[in-house]
Amino acid sequence: MLPILALLAFWGSLIIILFTYAGYPMWVVAWGRLFPNPVRKRPHSPRVTAILAVRNAPESAVAKVENLLSLDYPAENLDILVACDGCTDHTADALRQIASRRVRVVEFPHRRGKAACLADLVPMATGEVLLMVDVRQRLEPDALTRLAANFADPDVGAVSGELCFVDEQGGFAAKVGAYWRYEKMIRHAEARSGSVVGVTGALYAIRRDLYVPLPPGTVLDDVLTPMNVVRDGYRVVFEAGAVAWDTPSTTSAQERLRKVRTLAGNYQAVAFAPWLVVPFQNPLWFRFVSHKLLRLMVPWLLCLLAASSVFLAFSHPLYLACLLAGVGAIALLVAANWLPALSDWVPVRLLSTFFHMNVYAGQALVAYVRNPRLHLW
Repeated sequence: MLPILALLAFWGSLIIILFTYAGYPMWVVAWGRLFPNPVRKRPHSPRVTAILAVRNAPESAVAKVENLLSLDYPAENLDILVACDGCTDHTADALRQIASRRVRVVEFPHRRGKAACLADLVPMATGEVLLMVDVRQRLEPDALTRLAANFADPDVGAVSGELCFVDEQGGFAAKVGAYWRYEKMIRHAEARSGSVVGVTGALYAIRRDLYVPLPPGTVLDDVLTPMNVVRDGYRVVFEAGAVAWDTPSTTSAQERLRKVRTLAGNYQAVAFAPWLVVPFQNPLWFRFVSHKLLRLMVPWLLCLLAASSVFLAFSHPLYLACLLAGVGAIALLVAANWLPALSDWVPVRLLSTFFHMNVYAGQALVAYVRNPRLHLW
């Protein structure tokens, strides 16, 4: 009985891991090429309200609002709403110094988080389209113009922009950049054949009448919001030309803080919206499970694969080879910490990226179990 269970554990975990990181991306790319569903884009300038929530970031907030005001978009069709979420510094005063009637600053006395701020600001918006942005990233001048062109297609309910990194050469930043390019490839393929299962939180737009207020404390508005749009029968697409620039994490510790919270947010999203995992209620069920949920399982499947490899190692050379490959991969990562030149080798860089992302995914479950509300900012 034990050998049969070990065989099932080995092959089951291996197949799911391979499908998660290779099979699903290949499937969605092929599907997009075989059954493309192009967006009917054309020049389009609907009235837009940009919405920004900030906390204790006066310099960044002012720079971001000035960036929004400088966008290559008709000024009469763009206004900006900024929520100061329980700020205890001079952020609100700094924003009010901006000489533009297109900017409105709303102060909330208590810290409640981004989701609560958005729920309060959306009813104040005058635009038929909402532009959702974060404070840190800088938008390209034509970013909004490119996003807006997608709304000429009545089937499109939301559009994600593209997050790009500056200075991602070498070190841990290169690993972050490699992972993000892989992620964008999948999103582009999803959009080409239908809808993406998540948008870039730093830059996305949504039709105002499709916005659904999210539960207080929601971490991943960039997952729940587009999934609500799809549930209403609209498409969520990816506009690669609408660029927001950010600086990547330069150390594992920096990336861990960001990534663990984001991955834990997927558990929270399912808890808040159980319909996400119900096939006949979620129109993107297969994509959502394949793209989001299976990645959360991979750390535990890797442990199961390792344990079953140990048990089966001397029953067949294949299992022994798998065990030795795993040990060799770990040894290579350890050696790369001592030999910087080795860490710049592309296979080692990809292996290190895979390792770190799965460590973060494992830690995300622990973080969520400890605190399902996670943290507001």
